[in-house]
Amino acid sequence: MKICTVEEMRQLDRTAIERYGVPGAFLMENAGEAVYFVILSEIGVAGKRFTVLAGAGHNGGDGFVVARKLYSSGGLVRLILLSDPDRYDEAPALHLEMARRAGIALEVRPGGDAIRQAVAGADVVVDAMLGTGITRDVGGVYREAVEAVNASDAVVVAVDIPSGVDGNTGKVRGVAVEADLTVTFGLPKRGNLVYPGAGYGGALFVSHISFPPELIEGSEAAVRVNVPPPLPPRRPDGHKGTFGDGLFVAGASRYYGAPAFSALAMLRAGGGYARLAAPRSVVPHLAGIAPEVVYAPQEETADGTLSPVAEGALLELVRVVDVVAVGPGVSLQEETQRLVARLFAGVDRTLIVDGDGLAAVARHPGLIIARTAPTILTPHPGEMARICGCPIAHVLDDPVAVVQDTAVKLGAVMVLKGAHSLVAGPDGEVFVNTTGNSGMATAGSGDVLTGTIAAMAGLGLGPLDATRTGVFLHGLAGDLAARTHGEDGITARTILEFLPDAVATFRESYDDLTRDACGAVRLV
Repeated sequence: MKICTVEEMRQLDRTAIERYGVPGAFLMENAGEAVYFVILSEIGVAGKRFTVLAGAGHNGGDGFVVARKLYSSGGLVRLILLSDPDRYDEAPALHLEMARRAGIALEVRPGGDAIRQAVAGADVVVDAMLGTGITRDVGGVYREAVEAVNASDAVVVAVDIPSGVDGNTGKVRGVAVEADLTVTFGLPKRGNLVYPGAGYGGALFVSHISFPPELIEGSEAAVRVNVPPPLPPRRPDGHKGTFGDGLFVAGASRYYGAPAFSALAMLRAGGGYARLAAPRSVVPHLAGIAPEVVYAPQEETADGTLSPVAEGALLELVRVVDVVAVGPGVSLQEETQRLVARLFAGVDRTLIVDGDGLAAVARHPGLIIARTAPTILTPHPGEMARICGCPIAHVLDDPVAVVQDTAVKLGAVMVLKGAHSLVAGPDGEVFVNTTGNSGMATAGSGDVLTGTIAAMAGLGLGPLDATRTGVFLHGLAGDLAARTHGEDGITARTILEFLPDAVATFRESYDDLTRDACGAVRLV
């Protein structure tokens, strides 16, 4: 499913009206009706008390339709206008007049106390205040209304997007409505699915509001929900080399978990052979944690980190593997960082760079740009800021644009890790992942992700598909772990233990898992 910007959605509206002859008032009717049917199916209507908060513009017009539909089905409706009714254009003005003539209780531009009273007395509040067009922080009566909604015990339904959430970036503009349900139209907006905005919308429903299929499918939106391809079937006569041979250049004194988890994750996610090249003195400790891994002890520095002297031996190992992962727990020791940078140039296989390896990317981005073999980078926002040479606030302000721009500049596949991780390809296409949960925000989780992506590459998926599938499965393993244990207390080992279940579920229930992006998006 494509995810659009506010501007792309406006173009879809214009095209529907001008090319396909769908009147704007008809689109508004369909939008309001979609919200009504979600309320009917999820909450119920007859006898319930509804307060519909309508702002200026077409979001308010959608709210007028919702109010009329609820009223006609036995709902007890109060319609609160926060804007001057004389300023609506043709479509919302038409629907406002229809609501008036229907006899709905209408209050125009009441003060804050009246708004709080109307919200407090409702079973359900419909937020049709600001929609996707917000460009500055919420203030005045709108801020009072948002705060009143958030302080209430009512079920909150947002029309298109919770008021206060930036439709393009997911940024909260001062304050935002905390909705239980959101019904959006045409296509999801970036702000519906990118955090922090995604955390304000509750369950997300999408209605195409009678847009022709070719209009939706022909959208030029470069951002999509991450629905990875199915896994290739496992050959019944396969051997360990058939399912991927991976080399992990990882580990240092005091860093045992990261290399062990990354290499083990490749095996737990279906890979056949995981080799771990670590400092010689570290290997005995790692072998006790991960006996299934094949070890290649390497020369080390006085600090117990990988030595540049190991370069030749590492490149010899590269020749016999399918995929190479560099960085988990290698440390920021200067000599080791020089080794990592040299490997960027010397590795002629798919290269995954994570953890401390990303520090070398930030120092030497030209070495990544110069690579001819595929590169996959997996930074969290702080690491992304260092790679981009920008403040972390810039990354968080518009993460889609940052990951997209960086992937194109470096010619790499990139994962910006976090809630709803973003995967970007070197052509600028971005995928928003919807698996995973807050319990996965734990040390070592990213190392498990590195090994999961390596497994997908070893199974034969191309760099972008391997990354998309690895991110999806990593999140699904976390979701299965949370279902069993709860989100509190999940560790990297817990995620690791649930990887086989995640892969099995993905193979056996692919259609169900991907139909609604693991429950994140429901079509109505």
